Amino acid sequence: MSAGQTIRLVGDSQRAYAHRLIEKAPAGAVLNVREATRTGEQNAKMWAMLSDISRAKPGGRTLTPDVWKALFMHALDHSLRFEPALDGKGMVPVGFRSSHMTKPQMSDLIEFMYAWGGEHGVHWSEEAQAA
Repeated sequence: MSAGQTIRLVGDSQRAYAHRLIEKAPAGAVLNVREATRTGEQNAKMWAMLSDISRAKPGGRTLTPDVWKALFMHALDHSLRFEPALDGKGMVPVGFRSSHMTKPQMSDLIEFMYAWGGEHGVHWSEEAQAA
């Protein structure tokens, strides 16, 4: 048990197993129960959308998908900030990471990106593939 255990509580048998692990846990063990984070599908969708936005260059802004991600996360009040690099050359994003977002938070981000992109003439590659 030294490496730890991760259990998705999707049914009664997983809950029972988690209870057994808690009963066997040594003194001082740490338990972390949290909402599940984003799915791989949500992550892939986000990056595809960020790439679409980057290619569209809305408002003439030529930015990388990473920069667009930081801007969208900031717009939704996720605590992302920039700090000067150690060598003083440029800025580094620090703080809230999309990999820590819950499924509902990621859904909110994707919906916001759809709305914003729709207002700024972004053509979604996902829609083009479906046509």
